[in-house]
Parts: sequence; C-alpha cells; structure tokens
Amino acid sequence: MLRASSVLPRGSWHEPAADVVVLDYDARHRRRIRMRGVRGLDFLLDLENALMLRHGDAVKLDDGRLIEIVAAPEHLVEITCPDAAKLAKIAWHLGNRHLPVEFAGTKLRIRYDPVIASMLKNFSARLREIEAPFEPEGGAYAGSGQDHHDHSHGEHTQGEHTHDEAAEPHHHG
Repeated sequence: MLRASSVLPRGSWHEPAADVVVLDYDARHRRRIRMRGVRGLDFLLDLENALMLRHGDAVKLDDGRLIEIVAAPEHLVEITCPDAAKLAKIAWHLGNRHLPVEFAGTKLRIRYDPVIASMLKNFSARLREIEAPFEPEGGAYAGSGQDHHDHSHGEHTQGEHTHDEAAEPHHHG
C-alpha cells in the first residue's frame, strides 16, 4: 500500500494532486490511518506525529504524487456581537471550555452545540447556523506538536469542565 509520510503546507506545492481527501475537523487530526481519495486512490497516512491537516495542504505519497486535503463543510455557529469587548468575553468563555474556535474577522465560529448556543444567547451574542469548513486556531502549543496544555484532567474529559468551576485554581504553564 502507498504511504504518505510528509505534509506540504498550503501554498508550498503547485503540481496537480493525484487525488483529494475531504475530511471534517476531527478527521484532519491524524497520525496514522488508511484513507481513500475521492477518485479511489487508497493510501496509508503514516506521519511521525499527529498533525492538524489544514484545507489546502497536501500529503506526499512514497511515489512522489500528492493528495490534496480539503476541509469538509460542517454544521457551525457563527457568532457576532455589537462590540469587540463582548466578542472578546465570549472568546474567553469558549476558550475556558477548551472549545476549538475559528476567528473569521469580526466573527467567531464553533461547531454547533445547543448547550453552548444557549449560553451564548445569554451573553447577547447574535448566532447564525451555517454549513462551512471548520478551520479553528491551533492553540498556543500548535507549533510545538502538542495538541493540548499540560495540566491534568483527572477523571473527566477536557470538555466537561471550566476553570471558573474548578475547586482549586490552576494555571496553564
């Protein structure tokens, strides 16, 4: 089976792609998985570390051909506010809940979640459901190959807590 073991960032490659894979946000964060392009080309994505593949990136096959990465449209909520201070407050609350957030000019985008949407309405945010590719920020550790910060989550998943609800304060280091 053909292997893809390197990633070429968007804009760094110009030759035609041999095939295309269309992946949602979760499916674009991989290290090793068998994939099939839309034209039927099977290959093994076999990266040294798990990476976030971005729309427009390409993975390079052992034989030199390229597979283009396309971000699939997803059910998102686009968030706007009457002023920047309110939008910053909302961004803080979303980050405090460890939610991936895409910054799109004066708008924020998150994956649709009815509980979070209800919270945002309490902050007087304007919400609009859309279908679009999701390209959230990589986070403070994205460039170093880490996917998350370095405090323990104990017996819960990262989505189940907020720091303002924590029994003891803790800081990201």
